[in-house]
Amino acid sequence: MASRAWKFTKRTLLVALFLLLVFVVNLIWFRPFFINHFYEKIFVEFVWESPQTMTDLGIGFWNDQLDDNSAAANEKGLALLQKSYEHLLEYDRSELTGQAAISYDILKFFLQGEMDSLKYKDHGYSVTQRGGSYQGIINYMTTTHRIEDVGDAEDYLSRVSQIGRYFDNTLTAVRKEHALGILPPRFVIEKIIENLHNIRDPEMAENPLVKDFFEKVDQLGEVETAQKEQLKAQMVTHMEDIVLPAYDRYLALYNELLPQATTDAGVWKLPDGDAYYQSRIKAMTTTEYTAEELHQLGLAEVDRILSEMSEILSAQGYNQQTVGEAMRMLGEDPQFLYPDTDAGREQILVDYVAMIDEIELGMDAVFDIKPKADVVVKKVPEFRQKTAAGGSYRGPAPDGSRPGIFYANLYDIKATPKWSMRTLAYHEAVPGHHFQIAIRTELEGLPSFRNFIGFTAYSEGWALYAERLAWEQGYQQEPFSNLGRLQAELLRAVRLVVDTGIHHKRWSREQAIDYMASTTGMTMTDVVSEIERYIVWPGQALAYKVGMIKIMELRAKAKAALGDRYDIREFHNVVLKNGAVPLTILEGLVDKYIAEAV
Repeated sequence: MASRAWKFTKRTLLVALFLLLVFVVNLIWFRPFFINHFYEKIFVEFVWESPQTMTDLGIGFWNDQLDDNSAAANEKGLALLQKSYEHLLEYDRSELTGQAAISYDILKFFLQGEMDSLKYKDHGYSVTQRGGSYQGIINYMTTTHRIEDVGDAEDYLSRVSQIGRYFDNTLTAVRKEHALGILPPRFVIEKIIENLHNIRDPEMAENPLVKDFFEKVDQLGEVETAQKEQLKAQMVTHMEDIVLPAYDRYLALYNELLPQATTDAGVWKLPDGDAYYQSRIKAMTTTEYTAEELHQLGLAEVDRILSEMSEILSAQGYNQQTVGEAMRMLGEDPQFLYPDTDAGREQILVDYVAMIDEIELGMDAVFDIKPKADVVVKKVPEFRQKTAAGGSYRGPAPDGSRPGIFYANLYDIKATPKWSMRTLAYHEAVPGHHFQIAIRTELEGLPSFRNFIGFTAYSEGWALYAERLAWEQGYQQEPFSNLGRLQAELLRAVRLVVDTGIHHKRWSREQAIDYMASTTGMTMTDVVSEIERYIVWPGQALAYKVGMIKIMELRAKAKAALGDRYDIREFHNVVLKNGAVPLTILEGLVDKYIAEAV
């Protein structure tokens, strides 16, 4: 009897083991039975191929490795996207409900966009004055790779030893682009060369990688001085033998390419350039707008905002100048400027913190969800100040080890007049990017990819909406601060005009600069940086205004439909608690919220 029972038990265990094996094999090599497992599978597959992402997530498997950025690895990644897309379509969307259905729609939109853009996979410039491996590796190592013990320091050194390979793979991609007729404009290459020299030429002790490594090693409390010096010596050896020669190869290639470049700014000059630009519009705005429609929308928004600004300026006694001229005068007015000194720049950072702290205290009226992560303010590192935007944001580490970071560019002191600062702080930090990105990172109970996937029109549209929301809540009522807000919105409207002007209407760099400078009254350093950003990042600048217009439109729709039952906090929950989504999906979510609340 006992023997028969054991045989039955053993047979049951074998069946269970077999079923488990079938499940695991299916999960790893085929399409998983359950879609939520599929969502996690594709996220794990992506992360598994990126040691740098794993470090960012706090997963310490390959902290000594850089990503494989070779052509073969890129092709492998594209094949993985193709397979994931095909497997996704095998699930029956009609059987899904709730967040599983939302996840399906988001992932389908994203993967379908990736598939549609495959024909242009070599069109984007691998290296620009704003980014590329020559800058990216420094940003990554200095902000993400922590050193808490000797092992972490050795991992840092291992990654530095791979920079030569990492750079060479980038240069291979650049050569391929050049062979296909894809080359940045001459003025972009000139600034790439300038940036490379800014990193390559200073004394070893001033190199940002060396400074970062030395500072982190010096903070190791229980490590003998002799061992610290040994680690530093290894770093210097890697720099001399591997890293600096790799920068020299970078410089050699771009000096070779410089005479072959033209001054044509728009991507219309690239193979099938007009169609490529339209694909970027769709990817960046998640809409079907044409370039001409966006150009006309931009012109209309510019006229509207200029009219509002003109009324405020007239009330302040500026009625003999155009809006651009008056704003330029305000930007030069000493009462609105900080001293052009180290102390003045430090005071800017202190004041940004105070502005963020102040507005955080008043957000309960419009939000019942807030990020757990803090946000800190730092200045843009000197090696990239000349080509960086006025402000930017880096999200917090998913494991909570790093706060969100608002980077302020303090290169040109005149680019930070006091009346402009609140708007930038609200855009980059609270309630802008920090609220949206940190909340997305902290979402619980959703597929992991939802914590990381991004859509520019949604995220930048939210940040621009946040500027207006802060004004609506009384934080920019002082006339000059309100002018700062409107000038910032004017910039986003002007972007619709100049981005389409450059890439659709074939404007020159100089024509775009003249239009933006005369219309907005921004400092010339900011204008040049902005225009050259649009030249190498086609379509991205369109997303801000398109996204903001859609969020404002959906808010008005909800308010009109719900009347007394409308609660702005609930509207913000719908927008934020689902993470980043395409605008078409956001509209569906708001419509569902309205239908359920009626």
